[in-house]
Amino acid sequence: MKVSGGGGLEAVGWKWGRSDGVKKMASKLTTGFVCWNLSSFNCNHPIRVVRFPFPASCKMRHRTLSSQNKRQQIKKTAQPSTDAVPNPNQDDDSELKEVSLDSNSVPNLNSDDSVENLNRPIALPDNTSTTPSAININGAGQAEQLPGGQLEDLLAMIRNAEKNILLLNQARVRALEDLEKILGEKETLQGENNVLEMRLAETDARIKAATEEKIHVELLEGELEKLRNELAQKKSTEGQGAELHDLQNAVLSNAYPLNHNDSINSLTEELNSLSAENASLKNAIESFKTQLNDVRNNDERIVALEKERSSLESALKDLESKLSISQEDVSKLSTLKVECKDLWDKVENLQSLLDKATEQAGQAIIVLQQNQDLRRKVDKLEESLEEANIYKLSSDKLQKYNEVMQQKIKLLEERLQKSDEEINSYVQLYQQSVKEFQDTLDTLKEESKRRALDEPVEDMPWEFWSRLLLLIDGWTLEKKISVDDAKLLREKVWKRDRRISDTYMACKEQSEREAISAFLGLTSSVTSPGLHVIHIAAEMAPVAKVHGAFGQTELQQSLRVGGLGDVISGLGKALQKKGHLVEIVLPKYDCMQYDRIRDLRALDVVIESYFDGQLFKNKIWVGTIEGLPVYFIEPHHPDKFFWRGKFYGEHDDFRRFSFFSRAALEFLLRAGKKPDIIHCHDWQTAFIAPLYWDIYAPKGLNSARICFTCHNFEYQGTAAASDLESCGLDSHHLNRPDRMQDNSAHDRVNSVKGGVVFSNIVTTVSPTYAQEVRTAEGGQGLHSTISAHSKKFIGILNGIDTDAWNPATDAFLDVQYNANDLQGKTENKEALRRKLGLSSADVRRPLVGCITRLVPQKGVHLIRHAIYLTLELGGQFVLLGSSPVAHIQREFEGIANHFQNHDHARLILKYDESLSHVIYAASDIFIIPSIFEPCGLTQMIAMRYGAIPIARKTGGLNDSVFDVDDDTIPSQFRNGFTFLNADEQGLNGALVRAVNLYRNNPESWKELVQKDMKIDFSWDSSAAQYEELYLKSVARAKAAKRA
Repeated sequence: MKVSGGGGLEAVGWKWGRSDGVKKMASKLTTGFVCWNLSSFNCNHPIRVVRFPFPASCKMRHRTLSSQNKRQQIKKTAQPSTDAVPNPNQDDDSELKEVSLDSNSVPNLNSDDSVENLNRPIALPDNTSTTPSAININGAGQAEQLPGGQLEDLLAMIRNAEKNILLLNQARVRALEDLEKILGEKETLQGENNVLEMRLAETDARIKAATEEKIHVELLEGELEKLRNELAQKKSTEGQGAELHDLQNAVLSNAYPLNHNDSINSLTEELNSLSAENASLKNAIESFKTQLNDVRNNDERIVALEKERSSLESALKDLESKLSISQEDVSKLSTLKVECKDLWDKVENLQSLLDKATEQAGQAIIVLQQNQDLRRKVDKLEESLEEANIYKLSSDKLQKYNEVMQQKIKLLEERLQKSDEEINSYVQLYQQSVKEFQDTLDTLKEESKRRALDEPVEDMPWEFWSRLLLLIDGWTLEKKISVDDAKLLREKVWKRDRRISDTYMACKEQSEREAISAFLGLTSSVTSPGLHVIHIAAEMAPVAKVHGAFGQTELQQSLRVGGLGDVISGLGKALQKKGHLVEIVLPKYDCMQYDRIRDLRALDVVIESYFDGQLFKNKIWVGTIEGLPVYFIEPHHPDKFFWRGKFYGEHDDFRRFSFFSRAALEFLLRAGKKPDIIHCHDWQTAFIAPLYWDIYAPKGLNSARICFTCHNFEYQGTAAASDLESCGLDSHHLNRPDRMQDNSAHDRVNSVKGGVVFSNIVTTVSPTYAQEVRTAEGGQGLHSTISAHSKKFIGILNGIDTDAWNPATDAFLDVQYNANDLQGKTENKEALRRKLGLSSADVRRPLVGCITRLVPQKGVHLIRHAIYLTLELGGQFVLLGSSPVAHIQREFEGIANHFQNHDHARLILKYDESLSHVIYAASDIFIIPSIFEPCGLTQMIAMRYGAIPIARKTGGLNDSVFDVDDDTIPSQFRNGFTFLNADEQGLNGALVRAVNLYRNNPESWKELVQKDMKIDFSWDSSAAQYEELYLKSVARAKAAKRA
């Protein structure tokens, strides 16, 4: 008898689904078991049909029982489904299907029509005790005889496995029911959460009216959001299911029998496989128990969430009660507002009544004054009446008095007659005098006609006379006229002689030879009307002035800029107006503003000057700058001293300017000039003094007195003593303590010290600074030298160019204004706010300005502090300037970026001339917190434009700014706010006082602005002091020559 059998097993599977957007877990349990298909036996026993229940949705896959395939078999887990939540009781409702398995017909259990295939019956022998003789394993065609007892044991094990699977099914179904309950509770909780959300939305609308509860509500909303997140996480609990694996029926074949031992081994392997699967089922049960525990923990969390929901409801009730209380407070507040309005109306009525009463009181006072006047008149009448009564009582006295009076009248008549006679004689004398006066007048008219040509021409600009001077100097250098004739012609120009101006106008169309002949016809003996002053300097405003637009390598160049150039042009024009001949000598830089030079031309002459043991050629250029004649020296030196795109800051500055100083004196010698004063400035031209006395005075250039002005003793021009040899000076002769030897290094020379020692006049730019540099701290090592020459040392405060800095004519301003009409200042303030993007909401917000170089000397730490302090005080701050010091520039760039979009602060880290004028005009307050300041022009310009200065008491600031609260200063000189200590506390006091006065006393502030704008900071006063120094020095020189 042959027995064919087979079996299959389908594992448990889980399926997933979603409903209403909420992720739910469900599973569907499908069960299968191993069955043996005994399709044929050798014995003649009837076959009975056994039906096994399978769910309709179960899909069975083909599985062979070969050892190779059995190793590769694994349980497959069903993937989550997104269609719908399956019914966990679906297995109970499914129909029972009959599956038949025989050797001839094996269904394909992997196809989609597996339900139909499962309806086929399974055939078993009627007599189960019959022992099959052979089994066809894996369809390999090998049969094997199997004892009946072993086959029954195998079938019993299969039945036990089926029972275990059924128990597992029941446990999982119960778990699914529990999960459905949990999901229902979750949906209920979600509904409650929705209700809470609606109530919270209503509460939010109410809380907006009660701002004091806003913060607390925001915290509650945050807690609610955490609850929502936790609930969302609970919805994502994963479940597992297993798809039933089946052991497919093996096809039994009678073709090739197997031996008994191979059959036993095959069945043993099959039993081991079943044991492993049974163990895996136990593990699955354990994991399911763990999931049930998690579900119970979820129940505890749900209870906790319910408690939190209750606490939220109580909190909402508290908020509602507080909201009702706040609404009551609001109603009370509205009532108070109404009452306040009524009170205010009453106050206004009382104020009107008070005004009427005041008017009535004024009228009563007027009436009272009138009554007092009437009373005085009555008193006078009473006194007169008493006097009349007295006269009546003394009639005798009156009679005698009348007689005396008659006698006096007679005497007066006699005197009158005599006076008439005298008057007649005086009239005759007067007539004679008038005749003589008429004769004299006629004589003067004739003389005035003769002298008309000798009077100075007043209607020609200074540029005209400067052009004439340059023309005459050009003819002299080109050897077209003699030095003596040039001197006479120059003096006529100096006097602004009408004949030379008429000659120049008449010769415009003539040739140069004819013009020279006409000019030489004018030469005659003349008397000099004033002094001849020549300034030799390194810069001049506005053509050669460093404004502070710094390059990356211009550190030293930018440390001292601008002030010198303003002094040269301002002092020169002021002296020119006083009738003195003023000329300027400058290097010809390639970076000058040539468009500001009028009539610039090169002379047809070359001046050779000594340097480094040889002669170098220099080209001379002439032109006029703001009416002043200027000579430009262009060296033809291989090092291109002044063709480097910058004024200062080169490694060989000592050589550059010692070359220029020697070339400038050579030019004066060759041009035949005989100046009264040679005025040199700062270390760059301090070489002039020793060069003049040691080299050029012996050559004949000996008419001048030397004046040296140091604008800042911080920069002294030191170098190795041997470097003096380049310009022809004797280093051994000059490198001595009483001459040019530097006080700090004995192997170096100091050009500023040479200027102090070898000059006849030494000045600096303010009286206070002149005192400061006599100290060790302020003198920068030269205090002992200055003290030794103190008799010729003086400080003169600089002025400003009041034509260039005039708010009434300033073309850079949107609106011009003056001290009597300050409306234009307000409009310029508004224009600057619009231009820089500052807020204009508060017109009375003070604007604090600062225009400076950001170097330590200027007190950069105090400027930085002033920015933040101004904002704290409710003001606005504008800074214009940049720094040559890298870390300072970076620091202020960071501050500028921080305030880039701020409504009340703006930092412009560059130089902008037009913007500087606008900032001066727009500022209410200007800060100058310098650590030291030789003179300073900023405070003068600020006051000229009506910006009140806040300055530290140092140098020129101390000589020009006087505190409004200083009782030791006469009130007419108080013009700003000052502080002494260079710290934040000192600046705080001054700035707070200024802002308070601006805000609290507008009338006093306006008077202060008008007073500052009327202060005379022109060069007239300073030029008069220089003129006095010049004249005294020249007079001493002439007296010495006569002696």
